[in-house]
Amino acid sequence: MMRARTIAAISSAVLALSAVAGPGLAQEKIGEVSTTFRLMSPNDKVVIERYDDPKVENVSCYLSRAETGGWSGAVGLAEDPSRFSIACRAVGPTRIVGKIPADKKGEVVFSEDTSIMFKELRISRFHDTQKNVLVYLVWSTKLIDGSPYNSISVVPLD
Repeated sequence: MMRARTIAAISSAVLALSAVAGPGLAQEKIGEVSTTFRLMSPNDKVVIERYDDPKVENVSCYLSRAETGGWSGAVGLAEDPSRFSIACRAVGPTRIVGKIPADKKGEVVFSEDTSIMFKELRISRFHDTQKNVLVYLVWSTKLIDGSPYNSISVVPLD
């Protein structure tokens, strides 16, 4: 019983730290569904989170991503799969409140560790000035071999 409480406390601390890590978007967990039942440890899940862009008023990105369960997932030692989807929307009148680069490299607006060893989930923002839209890209990094999995969403500016 004591071990389960310790693991739960460590897991909560890891999640709290990962929520504030990296630049940018304010994050809020919207919900989750279990995808794999595990009798004695936490289930694998698909998690839905909302990220509000701090430089663009009324733009929110909704991200679904896989989260590994089991004991290794509970203590932050598991590597989450690089599978995700993103949908960004204007939830009111948009207004840019910071400088947004218009170069081809974009700007990383959110970054979160998805494993203990050098893997991150990132959301980058690109400004297509010709069409006056923002393009949000969710992607994954890994020290040796990055992931080709990615997803984009486009938000028109007023």
